[in-house]
This record gives sequence, structure tokens and C-alpha cells, in this order.
Amino acid sequence: MFDFLASAAAGTAGSFDVEAATRVYLDTLQGPARAKSDAYFVGGYWLILWGTLVAILIDWLFLRFRLSAQFRDWGERFFKRPFGVTWVTALLYSIVGWAISLPWSIYTGFVREKQYDLLDQGFGAWFGEQLIGFAISLFFAPLLIAVIYWVIRKAPRTWWLWGTGVVGIFLFLMVMIAPVFISPLFNTYTEMEEGPLRDRIVAMAEAYDVPADNILIFDQSKQHKRVSANVSGLGPTIRISLNDNLLERTSEQEVVAVMGHELGHYKLSHGPKRVFFMLLIIGIGLFVVSRAAPWLIARYGDRWGVKDLADPASLPVLGIVLSVFFMLATPAFNNITRVQENEADAFGLDAGKEPDGFARAAMRLSEYRKIEASPLEEFLFYTHPSGENRVRRSMQWKADNVADAVIEAPPEGYLEK
Repeated sequence: MFDFLASAAAGTAGSFDVEAATRVYLDTLQGPARAKSDAYFVGGYWLILWGTLVAILIDWLFLRFRLSAQFRDWGERFFKRPFGVTWVTALLYSIVGWAISLPWSIYTGFVREKQYDLLDQGFGAWFGEQLIGFAISLFFAPLLIAVIYWVIRKAPRTWWLWGTGVVGIFLFLMVMIAPVFISPLFNTYTEMEEGPLRDRIVAMAEAYDVPADNILIFDQSKQHKRVSANVSGLGPTIRISLNDNLLERTSEQEVVAVMGHELGHYKLSHGPKRVFFMLLIIGIGLFVVSRAAPWLIARYGDRWGVKDLADPASLPVLGIVLSVFFMLATPAFNNITRVQENEADAFGLDAGKEPDGFARAAMRLSEYRKIEASPLEEFLFYTHPSGENRVRRSMQWKADNVADAVIEAPPEGYLEK
């Protein structure tokens, strides 16, 4: 294969061939490695369906055995006010639902990841982090649900609109506090050492007025070997974070390319825009709930022990409707993210000026993302551009911006580094 790469590089030195350059990168993923990547990613398509069916089944069990009604009755023993009753109902619903779904979570989050060699943790460490995440959700989720039901009681006709605003406030708070209070519960963050690489990142950030006071490294290698980075937080909590895999498994050119991409997310205000568009979809989902859930309760409420929509025992009914809606809305959520990723790719290439570094980084993601896909497949299931499209964009940028560009053969075995 490398004889072909050498001849391709020599034959295109004068006129850079974007398609040939793209194929050079794509062909570095062959055989069992490619089949494994494709199988993992395509299997994820089915997980969307099976995950929805599992969620629906669990909510149906709550209703069939009148568990949510029992939770409501227990709440009424402790609280006289509806807010407190709803909080207790939501708390018990969250705990029991988590316990019932635990086998599914273990399979999808641990067993399957181990099967594809994408998780480095043992079960104990993995499960410990699941417990931390569950504890965090127990703090926020029942409170959010209690507020939503308060809105339902106060504005029974327009609650879905005000409820969308409530979700937006919670999302804003999570974006604010997560980098400082939640992320450190899972990883240790340390300031990046001074040196040429940090200087390049700072220079890129300053060129686009991105705050670069906090550039942190976090030890994600203890969980897996995937490379990642982000610009997170708002206002005083803004920070640039790179995982240790990015530094240890990639070249300086790849790190710069990835950081240019991440700076693009911040500079293009992707965080607030993403929240806005996601809230639009969530608002539609709550509107659907406001129409479908009362019909279901009117028809089956006596059997379930559910009085009306404002009754916190209706929580599994809302869960079923939302599960179906969010599964059908998967392409919409994916496209919000993928459009922004495309924009950040373009920004990152201009900022980092490392097209081959970006192409190599895109290929590394093939460990868990199918590298080539049809347009329909990408539209339905991809949260990011396919590796093929990212490599081609990089090579096109190189053809447009690099004088006397030549095709570079990636180092042999670089994907296994």
C-alpha cells in the first residue's frame, strides 16, 4: 500500500488531487479494524430503538403495577403541599427506574464498551462513576420535575411553553457549574505546563479573543483512550480543557488542529445556539405531551391510579410520550450538533492551519465512528461529520491554501499509537 502512497504523492505534487489525498487517509483504516469500527457504530443505531423500548417498558411497569400512584401516596404522608408530594414521587421514580434499568446500563455502558476495547476501567471503577452520576441526577432531576408540575398546576393550558423556559434555566445552570463542580468529580484537572504547545494554543485563542487564562489537562486515560478537548463554561467558569490522551497519542499538529476546532465552538457561540435549538425541540416535545398525555390518562387513568396530568403519578405517562418523541426527533438533535461541528471544522482549519493534523485526528475517531456513510445515514445518525467528509474538507483546505501542496502519507501505524 505504501508504494501506492509514494507514487500518489509524487504524481500530485504539481496539481494537488483532493480525492486522491482523501483516499490515502481513508485507506489507512482497513480490514478487521474497519469492520470493528463500523460494527460498533452501526450497532449504536439499534441501541436508539432498543433503549427507547426499554424506557417505555419500565414506565409501563410503573403504571401497570400502580407504582407511581403508590409513590404519590407515600409523598402525601410526608408533605401536605403538592410541590413536596411531587418531589418525593419523582425521587422514588428516579431511584426505582435506575435500579430496573441497571442491567441495560451495564450492558450498553460497560459490557459492550469492553467488547469493542473502548473502555479501560474495571467494573468497580466504572460502576463507582455511575453512582456519582446517579447521585448528581437525584439532586437535580426531582427538583426539575417538581418545578415542571408546579407550572402544570399554575398554567394548565400553556404549561408546556413555561416548562420549556424552566428546562432552559436548568440547562444554563448546568453549563455554568459543570466545569467547576461536576467534571472534577470524575477527573483530575491540572494546569497545562508552559511550553511551545501551550504557546501555540494561547496564540490561537488570543487571535480570536477567546479567554485562555485556564488551559487544563484532565486524566481521561483512566477511563478510555479516546482523544477529546473542549472549551466549557460561561463567564468566570470558562476554561480550555484537553484530555491526556490527546497529548499522549497525537502529534503537535493534531493537537493544534483539534484545539482550533474547539476554539471555533466558543467563538461561534455554539453553546448558546445549541441550547436554543434544543429547547425548540424540547418545547415541541412538551407540547406533544400536553396533548397526548391527557388523552392517555382519560382512557387508562383509573387502571393506573392516575387522576389527571397535574397528578405526579402521571410521571411515567409523560415519560412514555417523551421517549417516543425523542427517538423520532433523534435526526433533529443530531443535525443541530453536526451543523455546528461542520462550522467548527472550517473555523479550526483556518485557525490552526494544520490540514494534515486535522485529517489524522479525524481518522483517530474511527475507533468508534464509522468512517464512511451514505448522505442519508449521516443525516439520520451522525452527530458529527463522517470521517470521510472531515478528511476531504481538510484536503480541500490544503489545496486552496497551501502553495505547492503535496499528498502526505500518514506515519505507518499511527492509528495504533
